[in-house]
Amino acid sequence: MYVIGTAGHVDHGKSSLIQALTGINPDRLREEQERGLTIELGFAWLTLPSGREVSIVDVPGHVRFVRHMLAGIGAVDLALLVIAADEGVMPQTSEHLEILDLLQVQHAVVALTKTDLAEAEWTDLIEEEVRELIDTTSIAGAPIVRVSSVTGDGLEELRTTLDEALTDVPEPADIGRPRLGIDRVFTMQGFGTVVTGTLLGGSLAIGDTLEAVPDGPTARIRGLQTHRQDVDTAQPGTRVAVNLAGVSTEDLSRGQVLAAPGRMSRVQAFDTRLRVLEGRPLAHNLRVAVHTGSAEAQGRVRVLAADEIPAGTEGWAQVVLTSPLACVSGDLVVLRVSDETIAGGSVVVTNPPRHRRRDPDTLARLDALATGTPESETVAALERLEPAAEASLLAAVELDAAALTAALAQLVADEDVVTLPPEQAEAAPLYITTAGLAGLRRQAEGALEAYHAEFPLRFTMPREELRSRLHLDQRAFTSVLAALAPAIEARGDGVTDANWQPKPTPPQKAAFEEIERTLTGAGLQPPRLDAEPELLDHLAAAGRVVDCGNGVVLAAEAFATAERTVRDLLTNGAELSLAEARDAFGTNRRVAQAVLETLDARGVTRRQGDGRILTDRARSEAARSETSGD
Repeated sequence: MYVIGTAGHVDHGKSSLIQALTGINPDRLREEQERGLTIELGFAWLTLPSGREVSIVDVPGHVRFVRHMLAGIGAVDLALLVIAADEGVMPQTSEHLEILDLLQVQHAVVALTKTDLAEAEWTDLIEEEVRELIDTTSIAGAPIVRVSSVTGDGLEELRTTLDEALTDVPEPADIGRPRLGIDRVFTMQGFGTVVTGTLLGGSLAIGDTLEAVPDGPTARIRGLQTHRQDVDTAQPGTRVAVNLAGVSTEDLSRGQVLAAPGRMSRVQAFDTRLRVLEGRPLAHNLRVAVHTGSAEAQGRVRVLAADEIPAGTEGWAQVVLTSPLACVSGDLVVLRVSDETIAGGSVVVTNPPRHRRRDPDTLARLDALATGTPESETVAALERLEPAAEASLLAAVELDAAALTAALAQLVADEDVVTLPPEQAEAAPLYITTAGLAGLRRQAEGALEAYHAEFPLRFTMPREELRSRLHLDQRAFTSVLAALAPAIEARGDGVTDANWQPKPTPPQKAAFEEIERTLTGAGLQPPRLDAEPELLDHLAAAGRVVDCGNGVVLAAEAFATAERTVRDLLTNGAELSLAEARDAFGTNRRVAQAVLETLDARGVTRRQGDGRILTDRARSEAARSETSGD
C-alpha cells in the first residue's frame, strides 16, 4: 500500500479535492469544517482503477501550519501538488514545492483545481507557469491534470494518472525494523489510547510490544486499524491506527516514534549535509526548528567547514538539539527559522562526537559516508540494527555478501566500526559503530553510577538489570561487556565500574565488626541475626560471611571448616546423610541442611537418594590436591 500526500497553498482546494476523489472529508475538526481551512493533518483513502489501495494525507497550506504539513509529508510515496487554476502559483505553493524538493520527493502529480472558475486560456498560462516551476525541482516532468471538485471534471483522469504514477514507485521496504512516527494521539471510548502514523521498515502485529522514543513508555498493541478496518497485522507503507494498552494520552506525543524496544536511538545531535535555499545564508550557531518525520525540535547548527553555508549551496553541519528526537541515518530533515524554510538534508551520523570545525579529516570522512558507497550504506544499516552480525546486515543492505564483508573490513580498519568479541569462540562476531559503542558506554556508566549511588554497600549491579537498561539481548550484552572492559567489568552475576568500592559509613563498619565477632564465636551453631539484609549481603559479597539461606549465616571460616569436613567424609566414593552431617558439624538439623544445600549450589556435593556424594568436579579437585602434595 502507498501513501499520497497533498501539498499546496491555503484555499486552493486540497481538502475539497480529496473529498471529491474519496467521498471522505479529511477535515476532522469542527473549526476546520466551519472555516474551510485545514489546521491539522487530515486522512482519507482511495481505491484506484487498478485496484491499488492508497492512503491520503491532507496537509495544511496556511503559512502558520507549515509545521503540520511537514509532519504529514515526510513519509509519503507520491505528492499531489494542488494549485488553483484561478490564482496560480502562490507563496505556500512555492514553499511546499521547496519542501518537496528538500525532502527529495521524486514522484508527484500536479492537480490544477477550480478549473470551473478560470477561462481555458488563463488555465493554459497557469499550466505553463507550473511546468516551468517544477522542472527545476525533484518532481520535474510530473503530469499535470485539470480538475474541478465542483463539476467533477477531470476526477477520473486524476485517479488514472495517480495510478500510473505509482507504477514507478518502489514497494515500501520491509527490513524487519518497523517504526511508526506518531502524528496523532487521542482516546477512543471503549478502546483507550490510540495513535496514528505511517508505518515504515516492517510490519506490526497485535500483541507486539513497542517503545515510544524518545523518553516515552513501553506498551503492548491491543488493536490495529487500517482505513477503519480491523487488521491483525499492518504492513509497511500503510497508514495505521494503533490501540495501545497500559498507557494514557499524556504519556505520548506527536513526533515520538514507536519501535521495538531498544531499536530507535534517542538522538541529541546529528551530522548532515545541508542544501540551503536561495535568499539567505545559513550562519554558524544559527538557532533553527528541526523537522524530521512527524517530529519537531529546536536546535543549533554548527557549520563545519566555514562560518556559513552560502545561500543556494550545500555544506556540512552538525545539528545539536535542545530536546531529543528519534531518527536514523538516511532520514530527511528540514530546517526552518520562524515561518521560513531555509535548508534541508539527510541524517548521515546520529549522536556523533563534537567535531573540530574546519578539520579536513572530519570533512573527508563525512564526504565518504555521504557518497552512497558500500561503507556508507553499511554504516547506515548498522546504526539501525547494532550490535549486529554480518548475516543480519546482509538482509538490510543492497549489497552482496562479498561487498558487505569488504565494507566491514574497511570500516573496522578506519575505526568507524568495532568488532565485538563473540560470546563463544565459534560464534560469528557482532559489529557496532564506534559512536554506538561510545553511546552504550555512556549509558552503562550512567546506570552504574546511579545504581551505586542508590546502593552504596553493593559491590555490583545485577547483570540482568544492566542488560535491560541497555536494551540488549544476552548475546549482544556479553559481547558489549567484553568490549567495555577493563573500565567496566563483570564479576560473577554482576557488573561494576572497575574503580568502584562500596562506601560503608562508620556505624555500618562497626555493625560489620559486631556481626563477624558474633558469628566467629558461634562457629557452626550460629544465632539468628537481627541485622539489616543490606549489611549481610555486603559481608557475603565480600567473602566475610556465607549466607546459607533459611536464616543460617556463618562466618566464612566456619563455613570453610564445614566444607573441609564434608570433603574428608566423602573421599573414596562415600555417601553422607543429613544426620551424619549434623553430628559431624556438632550442630542442629536446620544448620546442617542449609550448609549441605549451599555446597550443592556451589557444585561441591550432589544428592543421591537420601544422602550426598562429591561431584565429579570436587573429586577431580581432591585428586589434583593429593598429586600436588597440598
